[in-house]
Amino acid sequence: MKKGKYLFTSESVSEGHPDKVCDQISDAVLDACYREDPYSRVACETAVKDNNIFILGEITTRAKLDFNAIVRGVVRRIGYTPDCGFDPDNCNISVFIREQSPDISQGVSEGEGLHTEQGAGDQGIMFGYATNETPEFMPLPISLSHKLLIGLAELRRSGRLPYLRPDSKSQVTVEYEDGKPLRVDTVVISTQHKPNIPHSRIKEDMIEQLIRPTCGRWIDSSTKFYINPTGSFVIGGPVGDAGLTGRKIIVDTYGGHGSHGGGAFSGKDPTKVDRSAAYAARYIAKNIVAAGLADKCEVQLAYAIGVARPVSILTHCFGTNRIPEERIAVLVEKHFPVKPADILKEFDLRRPIFEKTASYGHFGREDPDFAWERTDKADLLRKEAGILKAAEHPGIEVPLDGR
Repeated sequence: MKKGKYLFTSESVSEGHPDKVCDQISDAVLDACYREDPYSRVACETAVKDNNIFILGEITTRAKLDFNAIVRGVVRRIGYTPDCGFDPDNCNISVFIREQSPDISQGVSEGEGLHTEQGAGDQGIMFGYATNETPEFMPLPISLSHKLLIGLAELRRSGRLPYLRPDSKSQVTVEYEDGKPLRVDTVVISTQHKPNIPHSRIKEDMIEQLIRPTCGRWIDSSTKFYINPTGSFVIGGPVGDAGLTGRKIIVDTYGGHGSHGGGAFSGKDPTKVDRSAAYAARYIAKNIVAAGLADKCEVQLAYAIGVARPVSILTHCFGTNRIPEERIAVLVEKHFPVKPADILKEFDLRRPIFEKTASYGHFGREDPDFAWERTDKADLLRKEAGILKAAEHPGIEVPLDGR
């Protein structure tokens, strides 16, 4: 764990950001497949530029997909209108989809190929992370960055700030000391807006109606605010920049804290361990921290395509663990799902729940559909590790054996 004082920064992007538009469309296609066929195989990518949307990938499903309705519905829900240059009713939609390769399918389907168990949908490494610095067990910089943009969307949709448009970004810099957050040093908000809105009005509204209520006690008299630093942000969304699915993987996870295996989530059905195993790794890490076994925890899972069991499982607690990491590893092996079929069953992932994961982060959200956010194994871990609850022992939770 890093010692002394230092600054750490994380960013988030809104549902109207062109890359996030693509993530949401890709996951909306997945949800549409799952509504009719929960055993669909989906690998759906989206690209957007100006008023053009391209859907690409491999899908094997019994569902009847109306791509026009799916795509236009997402763009409309996000809040784009013709005056933004990105028109949900008149955008051009091109679809390039074929069925999944049978070479991949035989390794992923239970009872097919060389293995009788459902194997991983690809090789790769996935990470999960948790920290006790926030109630949701997320790093403070990414937690605040997401909350700022959720609040900004509420200000836009409620009509309180009618000049707002959907594309926006946030960035929060937190000052830490010895691994613990002290204060917010800097907040950056860049928000798309209608023409001819004075910058002074936008700045005042962002600070008083968004940043102060959201960041609360973390802000002090020395906190710096940068609002639309270029002075104007009228042209945005796909008109201002092209968008692609899977291009905001750090926004989707932990804001740069912990590690990342490189795989994106959106548009992938959960037989693909890029998604489901990342959810499982978060579930493991969060329960370890919630149990008081460590203040911070990172979990790595690694897979070979077509093979059910991970080729490796690693837990790392950055020196904050209260019992040996070897004991934590034994508990992980004993109590957590790590095979693809077990992960799907544990989280009930063959459901159309994925479009809402595709903006404002896949982790740290209070939503019953985000089953990987449960801490239902924390008491069991605490008991088996010999950790006293704080209520039973004043002060910090400690192991019964004193280690």
